[in-house]
Amino acid sequence: MPTRNPRLWTYSLPVALMLLAPFNILASLGMDIYLPVVPAMPEILGTTPAVVQLTLTFYMIMLGVGQIAFGPLSDRAGRRPVLIGGAVLFALSSFALATTSSSYLFVTLRLVQAVGASATLVTLFATVRDVYAQRPESAVVYSLMNAMLAFVPALGPIAGAVIAGSLGWRFIFVALGLPALVMLVCALPAWHETRPVDETPRRASFGLVVKSLAFWTYTLGFGTAMGTFFVFFSTAPRVLIDGAGFSELGFSLAFATVALVMIATTRFAKFFVERWGIAGSAVRGMALLILGACALLLGQLSLPPSFWSFILPMWLMAVGIVFTISVTAEGALREFGDIAGTAVALHFCIQSLIVGVIGTSFVIVLNGDTAWPLAAYSAVMAAITLAALLWRRIRGVPLQAM
Repeated sequence: MPTRNPRLWTYSLPVALMLLAPFNILASLGMDIYLPVVPAMPEILGTTPAVVQLTLTFYMIMLGVGQIAFGPLSDRAGRRPVLIGGAVLFALSSFALATTSSSYLFVTLRLVQAVGASATLVTLFATVRDVYAQRPESAVVYSLMNAMLAFVPALGPIAGAVIAGSLGWRFIFVALGLPALVMLVCALPAWHETRPVDETPRRASFGLVVKSLAFWTYTLGFGTAMGTFFVFFSTAPRVLIDGAGFSELGFSLAFATVALVMIATTRFAKFFVERWGIAGSAVRGMALLILGACALLLGQLSLPPSFWSFILPMWLMAVGIVFTISVTAEGALREFGDIAGTAVALHFCIQSLIVGVIGTSFVIVLNGDTAWPLAAYSAVMAAITLAALLWRRIRGVPLQAM
């Protein structure tokens, strides 16, 4: 059995979150804060829109795929060195992006920036798994980590537009590099190694992870929950601004209410998990997603696009998202304490593919100007996840099992 590292964190939960959260936010912000200047970049770099599109595509792909390499590396070398290396790469590449005018160097540096972001992400969640496994606080940490990201797509582009408008596009990347350096300085003395010590550790193998039914069930649940928010984010501007006639400010305020519901629900996540268990919380989360999808369909069929027909059902789904993301990481990873980095890497790589490929397909195939993609994705994916949870129960794993 693995033994705990003698320097395992003893920080209070608020202090731990202050150390963890900035790395979580910055990796996502690297994509979203850059979006406002993307249309201007072909002229700035003297290239084509197709080349500039690579700066988005490579970042997104590397953010998920890179974890396949860094997860096992963190299991062998430790969380701390991978975190430090990732933060250094992210900061240096951000500063370099602010100075270059070469299109191909710019694309390459965006790829390096994503490598650094990927390394910090996998280290972050492996550390959370090391410190909070088998503890009720895990639900609070996981749900807060994901709820914080709900604000990034809404606020990141606004911040990017303000910075570019007042200081120029290059300062967007300075604004990414400086916080990364500050976070690194804070992490050096405080981020103690948390990788469990085991005299006979298992060989870090993806095969051990993919054979786990629990891993697939809860990774699917996580992809369902986060994909629901992704499809909402992708369709909401067209539904509310183009369809319902909201102003940009009105849309932003309506969008923010969903994130606020998620944050408020997170406050009670620990109570939910203690009462219902991991599987019980996931089942209730999926049920709320299906109920919200039904409400969206009723609104779509009987009402014009509005706050009440689109946002109000999303509040219900937001609660379901929090119920789900509070437990799915722990449910998927709890069997892999000594290879948590490997398991975390595969968990987030697979869920990112679920969100990106399946979620985008629903938006493209169905009418993205309506609630149909959101309702269909949530209902179909939640039903599949519920079936997987039921199958685990049939095989002898009770819903209340932690």
